[in-house]
Amino acid sequence: MESYLISGGRKLQGEVDVAGSKNTALALLSAVVLAEGTTTLHNVPDVSDTRTKAKILQSFGAKVTWNGNSVTFDCSNLVDGEAEEEMVRSIRTSFYLLGPLAARTGHVTLPAPGGCKIGARPVDFHMKGLAALGAEIDLSNGIYTIAAPNGLTGTTIYLDFPSAGATQHLMATATLAKGTTVIQNAAMEPEVQTLASFLNRMGAKIEGAGTSMVTIQGVESLKPCEFNVPSDRLQAGTYMLAAAITGGDVTVRQIMPEHQTAVVNKLREAGADVDEGPDWIRVSADNGLRGIRIKTMPYPGFPTDMQQPMSALLTLAEGMSVVEETIYESRIGHVQELNRMGANILQESRSSIINGVSKLRGTSVVASDLRAGAALVLAGLAAEGETIVRNIHFIDRGYEKLEQTLMGLGGQIVRQTQESRVQY
Repeated sequence: MESYLISGGRKLQGEVDVAGSKNTALALLSAVVLAEGTTTLHNVPDVSDTRTKAKILQSFGAKVTWNGNSVTFDCSNLVDGEAEEEMVRSIRTSFYLLGPLAARTGHVTLPAPGGCKIGARPVDFHMKGLAALGAEIDLSNGIYTIAAPNGLTGTTIYLDFPSAGATQHLMATATLAKGTTVIQNAAMEPEVQTLASFLNRMGAKIEGAGTSMVTIQGVESLKPCEFNVPSDRLQAGTYMLAAAITGGDVTVRQIMPEHQTAVVNKLREAGADVDEGPDWIRVSADNGLRGIRIKTMPYPGFPTDMQQPMSALLTLAEGMSVVEETIYESRIGHVQELNRMGANILQESRSSIINGVSKLRGTSVVASDLRAGAALVLAGLAAEGETIVRNIHFIDRGYEKLEQTLMGLGGQIVRQTQESRVQY
């Protein structure tokens, strides 16, 4: 079992280029099966989630070749395969293959989804949408079987909640449905917009992505293409917060600043200095931080994936902060661990009441999910003494070369095995 050993108290300084978006890449990996032939994706983050998703695609006959951060997918000869249950359950987005594979091949079986345990993540929106498109759905013993022997037919789908996952899943599936599909109350996340751009490059006819109503005119087939995965807005946000929590000065490059508006505004409200350019953001925090209120919301609101790292930052902000989580009710695995480091956080239902402290103390903590792990790393970078973060396999799901990046900014963080112990 691997862990991070962090020696805190160092201000992060410098510049960082952000890797490709994990969430976008996973959405694209679900969609590559829609086209017969070879599709190449560039700037794919080499993290455990994308590696696992690629292996699942191989279970269905795709030929996958990695060349650094470029990956080719030959989906010429797909089969009705059986993906390993443990592998499928390890990532949430394995589930998003159901619709595209059914649209392409007419039949697919796949175990129920997994992913981080951060609260209820119902698949009702997905299943209702697939059924509305004409898919025949069966769930037995934790295994989904989706059949579309006569193809799918376009329809109007209303999402009770603007789920990014359901919007992406149903949008991709509807590209091969007969007629027109309209998704109302659609998610507006940048990842939805990027997936639509990718599908349109393959020959789909999608309009309205990035708004609350997406229209898909079905086509008979899609063609393979080449496509670049944009930078990861959540990794970018994490490095911005790392600069602020350590009182440092970091420029995050190769990003789209407009996707960081909510995080930037809250950083400024908390007292950080933030400058923006066409493809970069610079964050510094020399004069300390102050408490603020945050409420997670669907995009363009404050992202739920930044809630836990931001909570770590606010433990050191003067005064009281309130962080309300409205998306996932159990996204609180970081609270107890931060308190073990000297934070003063009271959890009341879905709200964290954070009373700022003057310092955190290094200790041994355990990551409960991907973003909780990121929060603990940030806390460790700012804490006095050494922090050991365990369960870093969660962090490996979404951050490519995290320790190398942070060390390049002056942080002291080392990956170690249970048998090893690094001394600074």
